[in-house]
Amino acid sequence: MSGPLRLHYSAISDVGRVRKDNQDSGYAGPWLLTVCDGVGGAARGDIASGTAVQQLRRLDEDPPGELSPDDLLGRVAGALHRAHDRIGEIVDDDPALNGTSTTATVLYFDGQRMGVGHIGDSRAYLYRAGEISQITHDHTFVQSLIDEGRITEPESRVHPHRNLILKALDGVHEAEPDLFLADLQTGDRLLVCSDGASGVLDDARLADVLSTGTPDYAAVELVRASLEAGSSDNVTCVVADVLDEEAAAARADDLAELQPMLVGAAAELRRRAPKGPRPTGIFRGHRSGDTGELEPVQADLPDLPDDVHAIPSDPIDPETARYAPREPARFFWVRRLLGLLIAAGVVWMVAAAAWSWSQAQYYVGEQDGTVVIFRGVNTSLPGVDLSEPFATTNVELDRLPAFVSEGVRDGIAADDFADAEAIVDNLAGEMSPETGEVAQ
Repeated sequence: MSGPLRLHYSAISDVGRVRKDNQDSGYAGPWLLTVCDGVGGAARGDIASGTAVQQLRRLDEDPPGELSPDDLLGRVAGALHRAHDRIGEIVDDDPALNGTSTTATVLYFDGQRMGVGHIGDSRAYLYRAGEISQITHDHTFVQSLIDEGRITEPESRVHPHRNLILKALDGVHEAEPDLFLADLQTGDRLLVCSDGASGVLDDARLADVLSTGTPDYAAVELVRASLEAGSSDNVTCVVADVLDEEAAAARADDLAELQPMLVGAAAELRRRAPKGPRPTGIFRGHRSGDTGELEPVQADLPDLPDDVHAIPSDPIDPETARYAPREPARFFWVRRLLGLLIAAGVVWMVAAAAWSWSQAQYYVGEQDGTVVIFRGVNTSLPGVDLSEPFATTNVELDRLPAFVSEGVRDGIAADDFADAEAIVDNLAGEMSPETGEVAQ
């Protein structure tokens, strides 16, 4: 159905200043806006996100007639399940990819409203009449803490486990996405982005950028602002304006040249590990793109025989050496011994204080396939164990989603023992039944 509203859209994805490859994927078209953020590290999250977007982009076609709300959301749910199944097929073909997964945020446009599908921690925002609102809800560990009132939104941005997601498309666990409708009106501006942007830019900064310029300008500025704010992740932003017939006529030239945009890992699905030089991001420094770094200067040295050193040194003047001041040797060994004793005492006191502090710390980890609460610090020194099992649980690691169990293996920090128990309760809620399906 061709409705009274149209989308003027733009999409951009940048590898960022820290990551070696881009595991984000995005797509923007006349009927579809979507961002997927791959998870998996060595298991190639770029393949998961790229595969998902390649499946989801099939939604980008003129809807067949007037769709009911159920039909609209059914098409979104079907596309997400097809992406889920396709990821599963790829993992079956290549077991080395086991553990890969991706977030997915989908806005499917029918000319009047949006059908929204969401899983993970990528986000969708609506900017309307100078006000911004987040229309998706993160499926993350820190969001569960916010929902319980245990931390605030600003605190979640610096939480050590802010990247621990509880739901994703992984081709294995049937984690149902959030599905809902969003009404639109002319003048609205939509943003879909990965957490590389939303993790460092608060609502006020997002609204500031979205308030000006074209979708192209806003998308570029959002990526630039994210990198300048210190984002250490890939950054992907999809921006779209909602236009009525009059507004669309005013932008007729821009709309006539507009083509669907595929960005990030989905633009080139790589089946082999990246080789060659590090991918170059769009933004490498400040606004000029210059990091201020200089190339090292290579000195032109003559060819020298193998037994000749290339770094000459000036000889010491014998007269200077003769009259140079010298430290008196008297009682030297006594001062050296006292210095060593003092240093040893300081080291002992610091070590004792550190040990005492460590025994008041707790974290949630894994032992023999079971979630366990540990007392101590989640690290070790040669010959020294800084933590020990303190309380066992009945939460089995192999019954948790892969992306959750990986976080448990890395260790989840807790404020105290009560906090650790609360974390275990949250994990128990994610544990699948004996049949292998995730409990919803």
